[in-house]
Amino acid sequence: MDRQAAARGGALLWEAWQEGTQIAALPGDCRPQTLDDAYAVQAGLAASAGLRLAGYKIGATNAQVQARFGVDAPFSGRLFREYVDESPLRVPAGAVNFHAIEAEFDFVMGHALPPRAAPYTRDEVRAAVRSVHPAIEVPDSRYADWLSMRAEDLIADNAIGCLLCVGPAAEGGLDHDLAGQQVIVRIDGEVVSEGAGSNVLGDPWNVMVWLANQLSARGDTLEAGHVVTTGSAADVVQCRPGDTVTAEFGPIGTAEVHFEKQGRDER
Repeated sequence: MDRQAAARGGALLWEAWQEGTQIAALPGDCRPQTLDDAYAVQAGLAASAGLRLAGYKIGATNAQVQARFGVDAPFSGRLFREYVDESPLRVPAGAVNFHAIEAEFDFVMGHALPPRAAPYTRDEVRAAVRSVHPAIEVPDSRYADWLSMRAEDLIADNAIGCLLCVGPAAEGGLDHDLAGQQVIVRIDGEVVSEGAGSNVLGDPWNVMVWLANQLSARGDTLEAGHVVTTGSAADVVQCRPGDTVTAEFGPIGTAEVHFEKQGRDER
């Protein structure tokens, strides 16, 4: 795919994002056919948006999701600063096309991991991380039937990224057993899903290592201050306007999202 086609595909997806509309698929002349195409279109979306890069989101971090979309590894999208906020997060009516959340372990970088020839090790990645946080991702898609799309389409669509709610840094978070940490999701106080850190590539730290090396291979830097959200540690939970969702990560902390009903004051 040439640069102009990638830019056009990204611009069409960003236009749908801005307008709160959805499309069936990108036109054939700018629809990605390979993973490289997909990341090129995603870069075109980011260029059209012109927003500040806050970090990265990771999708397909378990084998079942990878099989569903025909990939054998995770994929990544961008987090935009204007779409990342602290917990509790209120989501205005009409801000997303569908109401769903993912409970995720987040990391904030303390120093950069620039591109290099040798792969980054777990110890090197861990040493570069400043803090660990509880988080809730609110994904969204610019496709009307995103579950029927290929991985290449989803990657182009910013890996269905949209909003991110980040809780406070966990005290001693770098020393916790994240793989073994239980995660409980509640809607209006009722438990609706349970999971654990081991559900994302066996350990959220494995996701961090994957991202550092994926970005390095693409010539990109994981910068100091970047936020990384590592994929859903519990089920993707479907919600409704008016719902208040909490994700509890034990000693890591709690994050909360409220979906506004039509007519309520926006945040």
